[in-house]
Amino acid sequence: MNLENLNQAFAIDGVLRFEAAPGGLVRAQITTAAASATVYLYGAHLTHWQPAHEQPMLFTSNQSPFAEGEAIRGGIPVIFPWFGQYSGVQQPELQYDLHGFARITEWTLETARLAGDDLHLEFTLAPNERSRALGFDHFCLRYSIQIGRELKLELAVQNEGPAPLRFEEALHTYFAVGHIADTSVDGLAGTEYLDSADSFTRKRQPNAPIRFAAQTDSIFLDTAAACTIHDESNKRRIVIEKSGSQTTVVWNPGKELAASLPGLCPCDWSKFLCVETANAKSNVLILAPGATHRMTARITLQAE
Repeated sequence: MNLENLNQAFAIDGVLRFEAAPGGLVRAQITTAAASATVYLYGAHLTHWQPAHEQPMLFTSNQSPFAEGEAIRGGIPVIFPWFGQYSGVQQPELQYDLHGFARITEWTLETARLAGDDLHLEFTLAPNERSRALGFDHFCLRYSIQIGRELKLELAVQNEGPAPLRFEEALHTYFAVGHIADTSVDGLAGTEYLDSADSFTRKRQPNAPIRFAAQTDSIFLDTAAACTIHDESNKRRIVIEKSGSQTTVVWNPGKELAASLPGLCPCDWSKFLCVETANAKSNVLILAPGATHRMTARITLQAE
């Protein structure tokens, strides 16, 4: 659908409009009484969410390329069908993008409606030439975003093929914080995790909040717990509740790694923290033919 057709079909006067963005991508600009937001059709990627009279909740780098074939750095990338490096490579000559193809593919907007002060968007992603070449040819993704003072996300994966579908998934959320040194996360005390910054060594989180003094890349397994980010600089708490997810990933690159990451300013590492709702590693999903799996995240803001 081109820009004109999108606006004819889905625009809501004073609330939702579509525009061309730098790099040739198309984005939706959203303003309601409850919040403002920006969503790109490329990756169904939410890059901005700001409840009314509050500071932005998401971090997106101004160095992100916003171009076809490049991952947007920040916001909420949708990760599917693998997390990290793809471990099932069968055709070495093909390029297997980090975190899968969903975040670098244009999605289809199916519905847009206003309910009270909340805007509801629903996107779909079906197999295409690239996904089929990578061996993923019988799936349907349906991604629902509810934008208001709370943010509600649901990623539904349906197996439309005759064989089980094996996949990983994540909502790779970049939360904006005042400074990472003044930020902590609780809700994961006593949980086992893989330390990706230490050769995926299996460890257990002490009975204390997670704090950040260096690169942190922890994949917490077998947990459905809610997490709370304490953003002390901004005097706020961000609560992430989830369902259909058994993995939580906590990531900040630290100063040294941030300097080498594409689409990121060297100083950006102190401005964000990723707490990701996921199913990954030993929590990989195997979906029976005809079955659907739903993963949800609910994000709320509270005063600290």
